[in-house]
Amino acid sequence: MAKPLQLDDLWINRIIQSVNGLEYGTVHIIVHDGRVTQIERTERRRFDNPEQQTAKQLRLADKDRKKS
Repeated sequence: MAKPLQLDDLWINRIIQSVNGLEYGTVHIIVHDGRVTQIERTERRRFDNPEQQTAKQLRLADKDRKKS
């Protein structure tokens, strides 16, 4: 029979930190003997093809480049 999961505030905060700011990706929580032992975060970044961007997105990107 599976042991009940034990989560303390430290692990809850670590999980929240792993998920915060994640736009695309996964967070894997590894559990051994009813305890969280590891958190794996894989972040994906998506870059649109310029041909598929809307005119508004292109204007915003151009405006940001001019500010730099």
